Amino acid sequence: MSQTHHPNKEHSLVEKGAIHYIEFIESVGVQNMDGEPRVALITGGARGIGNACVEHFTRKDYAVVFTDVSAEDGDHVAAAFAAQGRRVAFVPGDVSQEADCVHAVQAAVTRFGRLDVLVANAGVQTPGSLLDSTTEDWHHVLAVNLLGVVYVCKAALPVMIAQGAGAIVVVSSLNALRGFPGMAAYDASKAAVLAVVRDIAVEHGARGIRANAVCPGATLTDFHIRNAAKRGVSESALRDSTKGYGLLGRVAEPSEIAAVIGFLAGPDASFITGETLVADGGYSIIGARH
Repeated sequence: MSQTHHPNKEHSLVEKGAIHYIEFIESVGVQNMDGEPRVALITGGARGIGNACVEHFTRKDYAVVFTDVSAEDGDHVAAAFAAQGRRVAFVPGDVSQEADCVHAVQAAVTRFGRLDVLVANAGVQTPGSLLDSTTEDWHHVLAVNLLGVVYVCKAALPVMIAQGAGAIVVVSSLNALRGFPGMAAYDASKAAVLAVVRDIAVEHGARGIRANAVCPGATLTDFHIRNAAKRGVSESALRDSTKGYGLLGRVAEPSEIAAVIGFLAGPDASFITGETLVADGGYSIIGARH
């Protein structure tokens, strides 16, 4: 996927060092929530589970800032939600670049005054076994799936610390907990972020910050639908091929995973932190088919 970035004068803050970023947060300040919507930042929000999260949180009256590497997709999604009267802003960016993650957080604070929820969703899949995958494959997958989570959490935490509250939800995968063939780098990256989540929970719980992870099972996203279409497989045929998955006999819809993420980010999960919630329709109990 091509990566297009809007001009970004604020990146100079990052280039000058972390102390200048902290000074930026302090100078902007964080607003109280009296009469104001909660604010969420979602990475990888133009498609799939990330897009479903934008839908979920804006429907719940959050103000949402989302990122994506595709400026074209992001602009289209933002325009569609704005036309519905939703409070949404798009910031083009690549989570494997720390400056882009800092800029996204800065954009949320500058526009909406605070940051209540971070959904670290952006990710990539590069197939290959341990023997087949190249060094470049590993660098690419880890840069997005692991360092991308680290960078955006690192950027968001000073804001949440200043507020004395915040919720972080990292989108991992069932692959982090079970071995799957041909996905060595992806599986490793998704397992690693679970440790990052626990570390954040341990280090920042006393400051009112919660961190949790979601491990979705198979989820039918537009990515899979488009790839199937390229092979001449219709969406209905693709859905038929997934029947029998797990205990519920089907794969997940992105909106269902977004609802799980919304739960962990919201007040109903106020006493949950450092945890991994598996949403796989019972796959991990009995496997793919009855």
